Amino acid sequence: MSKFVSKEQKEVPGLSTSSLPDIVFMMLFFFMMVVSMRESNILVQQSMPQASEAQKLEKKSLVSFIYIGAPLDKKLGTEARIQLNDQFATPASIAEFIASEREARDEVDRKLLTTALKVDKDVKMGVVVDVKQELRKSSAFKISYAAAERKDKR
Repeated sequence: MSKFVSKEQKEVPGLSTSSLPDIVFMMLFFFMMVVSMRESNILVQQSMPQASEAQKLEKKSLVSFIYIGAPLDKKLGTEARIQLNDQFATPASIAEFIASEREARDEVDRKLLTTALKVDKDVKMGVVVDVKQELRKSSAFKISYAAAERKDKR
């Protein structure tokens, strides 16, 4: 018996790219599911007060945020301002904001809607009281205050 030896060098077959689109779309789908998009740009200072008995909200999709703090742009002054979505507002426009937030939700979820106040720790309570009065007039009675969790538990 004889041995058959090929004198030609065999080439390595090329890399198959037929599954590449599947991999790309799988990665795209993964990142779309994992990454959360920011809902609004914060235009006011936000240094949250610390709390020792903080609780997390269960359904964040049913929460409307009202931001109160000094504007980040110093041209707008240093007094506390109210931010609804991506624009500054007055306390009188809170009723319209709450009505639009209710309309955006399903009818079943409207009674579960919570208004979260993200108030800078240096804001005077007068502005917060004005906001709470307007929320009361709008029948938005579920209010939560955002706070950072205290590191040292006293």
